[in-house]
Amino acid sequence: MKKTRSGSVGSGAAFLAAAMFLTTLILIPVMEVSAAEPYKVGGVFSVTGRASFLGDPEKKTAEMLQEEINKKGGINGHPLELIIYDDEGDSTKCALAVRKLITRDKVCAIIGPSLSGLSLAVVPEAEKNEIPLVSCAASYKIVTKDPETGEQWKWVFKTPQSDSMAVEAVYTHMKKHGISKIAIMSVTSGFGASGRSELLRLAPEFGMSIVADEKYGPKDTDMTAQLTKIKGLAPQAIVNWSIGPTQVVVVRNWKDLGMTSIPFYQSHGFGSRKNIELAAGAAEGVLCPLGACNIAEILPADHPQKKVTMEYLKAYKAKYNEAVASFGGHAWDALSMVVEALKNVGCDRAKIRDYLENMTGFVGQHGVFNFSPKDHNGLDKAAFQMVVVKDGDWALTD
Repeated sequence: MKKTRSGSVGSGAAFLAAAMFLTTLILIPVMEVSAAEPYKVGGVFSVTGRASFLGDPEKKTAEMLQEEINKKGGINGHPLELIIYDDEGDSTKCALAVRKLITRDKVCAIIGPSLSGLSLAVVPEAEKNEIPLVSCAASYKIVTKDPETGEQWKWVFKTPQSDSMAVEAVYTHMKKHGISKIAIMSVTSGFGASGRSELLRLAPEFGMSIVADEKYGPKDTDMTAQLTKIKGLAPQAIVNWSIGPTQVVVVRNWKDLGMTSIPFYQSHGFGSRKNIELAAGAAEGVLCPLGACNIAEILPADHPQKKVTMEYLKAYKAKYNEAVASFGGHAWDALSMVVEALKNVGCDRAKIRDYLENMTGFVGQHGVFNFSPKDHNGLDKAAFQMVVVKDGDWALTD
């Protein structure tokens, strides 16, 4: 009896234990996925302030990608946790945000900042703390430690095409159209100063004679004086290098002064349809070099970036009901690269750095990236298309 009862009780206990064990086996994978430690990635963008036209689409793009990635189960089961700070276009706030991401938030990598000047200011922080930083700003100096030798900063990368590439695209177009006598204008900011230096440096190589070199401040609201002086020198074309409201002001002044017979070139910083809208018709005929993400719809079907740029365009428009800009594309590239590294090497800063440095054939919004120890931008002049503003939108030009 005792034996029988014992057997009966034992069988019930065994069944319950087996059921609990099977339930545990079923739950373990779910618990491991849901409880997996998140991969933290930091972002520092100028979401508000003087450069919000850069930081706002960057933040929106990064958050959109985070949502898409986590809906698909994260990165190898790890949720992607984005920690984004707004530096408001201020260098002190930017530096503090980067330090906070490194020391307090313990992120795997950082994307941003939005501005060249702010990116240059935090390069030492990335290098000292040995953390991968993928900037969303343009100056070649962000990744180049020694311009003479071409030595790259070890821990810093960037996604926008360099200003040197943009100058080459502009000068190549000018040369093709018989232009050699030009005037240049630039804003006195990190972006403007870097672009100006490249315009001056590369001019002899392309046979360009610079007859005027005018500057203005980032808060200036009228450039009539500079343009009037330029008009008197009768250049064959004008190149303006700036970002933000000033590039709209200068093109409106150009139109108001009746200078439209002199071709007007903008930098790649003009890469937002909002600038065309703000120019209120004055931007018609303006030329500039842009990345593929700006012109996804008019790219040929066999273009290597057609698929990714169209997918981004559709997703961004659906979520935010606004057109994409170059700047959001920079964040798409930066975060997508970091995510690719996390998939392959996990949250190990040194391994992420090494993975990025050896990344090749990465098809992004702004080109097909081929990084190397000698090139932490990974793009060449093929990353630019020359476009013209036509009927209030971008159009390809020869």
